[in-house]
Amino acid sequence: MGSISNIRPGGSNEHGEHQVVTVLVSGSAYRRQPCSNCPWRLDAVGEFPAEAFKQSAHTAYDMSEHAFACHQSGSSRPAACAGFLLRGADHNLVVRLKRMRGECLDMRDGGHPLHDSYRAMAIANGVAPDDPVLAPCRG
Repeated sequence: MGSISNIRPGGSNEHGEHQVVTVLVSGSAYRRQPCSNCPWRLDAVGEFPAEAFKQSAHTAYDMSEHAFACHQSGSSRPAACAGFLLRGADHNLVVRLKRMRGECLDMRDGGHPLHDSYRAMAIANGVAPDDPVLAPCRG
C-alpha cells in the first residue's frame, strides 16, 4: 500500500469535485482506523458521489491487487483505507497474502459502525443495486 496505480475524476456533489485514487497493495502505508468522513462509515453516507464508488468497485473484486485508497491521505501520501481493510478486502489477493504473513491486522473501527461490504457501501451512496459494476464485488 502506498504506490498509486490510477487517479481519475470521481464526479461531483454538494461537497465538491472528487477524484478517485487507487493504490497498489504493496509496502506498508495503510490507515489504522477510518478517518472522520471515511465512506465506509455509516455516518458518512453522501460525502462522495456515486460515480466515485463505481470507479472504485474493482478493489472489491475477487483476486484484486488494487486497494481502495484513503481519501484523507491523498495522492501525496497514498495509503490504503482502514474501512476497506476492515470490510472490503477479504477477497483482495494481496491483502489476503499480507494477512497470512501477519501484516495489516492492527486496524480498528474507532467505535464507528461500518458498511458490511463494498456493495452495501456503494448502494447506500447512490449506486443502483443492479449496476453491472457491482456484480463482481465479493462479500
